Amino acid sequence: MDGPTLIELPGKTEPPLFVSTLLHGNEDSGLGGVQRVLRSYSDALLPRSLMLLIGNVQAARQGMRRLDGQPDYNRIWPGAPSDGQTFERQIMAEVHARAVNRRAFAAIDLHNNTGRNPHYAVVCDLDPHTLGLAVLFARRAVRFRGIPGTSTASFAGVIPAATAECGLPHQEANEKAAAKFLDAVLNLDELPEGPGDRSAFDLYHSLGVVRLRKEVSFLFGADKADICFDPGIDAHNFEDLLPGTILGATVHPMPLRMIDEAGRDVAEEYFEVSGGRLRLRKKVVPAMLTTDPRIVRQDCLCYLMERL
Repeated sequence: MDGPTLIELPGKTEPPLFVSTLLHGNEDSGLGGVQRVLRSYSDALLPRSLMLLIGNVQAARQGMRRLDGQPDYNRIWPGAPSDGQTFERQIMAEVHARAVNRRAFAAIDLHNNTGRNPHYAVVCDLDPHTLGLAVLFARRAVRFRGIPGTSTASFAGVIPAATAECGLPHQEANEKAAAKFLDAVLNLDELPEGPGDRSAFDLYHSLGVVRLRKEVSFLFGADKADICFDPGIDAHNFEDLLPGTILGATVHPMPLRMIDEAGRDVAEEYFEVSGGRLRLRKKVVPAMLTTDPRIVRQDCLCYLMERL
């Protein structure tokens, strides 16, 4: 493939399931999961028609989230802040319109994390069919409305949509989890209404995205930077962290920015620096904590959440 490609395959049932993968080129569990499902139906018609978008193939060839000079393929869907029309924006707008026009059964976006996380779904609204879709993948879901321009946000309120966060890439178990999810949805006549047993379903709300300030240098496990994080910080993903929890050593008065869903910087509400240590001020649950410096700069350090 020479760029983003939409593949449409017939099935026994309409309307089609829309699936996107490799919007981030280094997140390959979704691609592996799709391949497993298609192989399993190599001698039979799919149980439901499929619209499959393969995203950033150029970055995937180099094992990177995106190449320098490229936009983030999961920040340019309809609803994203406008910075001029680009080839990539036009492609995503056309794909989105086609999925809506075909009245897609559901929209699933397959991703990996760069830090250690359990499997979880991301949703942008809480209607019963969206939650029913999410629980088919994992017992955890995050309600997130903070970044316009993601695939899932673009379909919210139009088609039941969820992002499946499949853990770390390059792991067979995570490919299998993606495949199991897709096969389950392809074989449904209707989406379930809600998560069923609510006591077995953990729902979180995203409070904001945490980023390093541009001028701040950082390292993991070393002591010659403006802030030095524990090299095992990603082990805290989906843990309840209490006020006073130390996240790193710093010489900066506030090395982080935290942008909430209203676009405000609320770092001072959630973090404080005292005695050369960066500490939490509130009880929170982090997700997507990463120790990959490139991802920290291209995307974020983590998200902070609260339980619903």
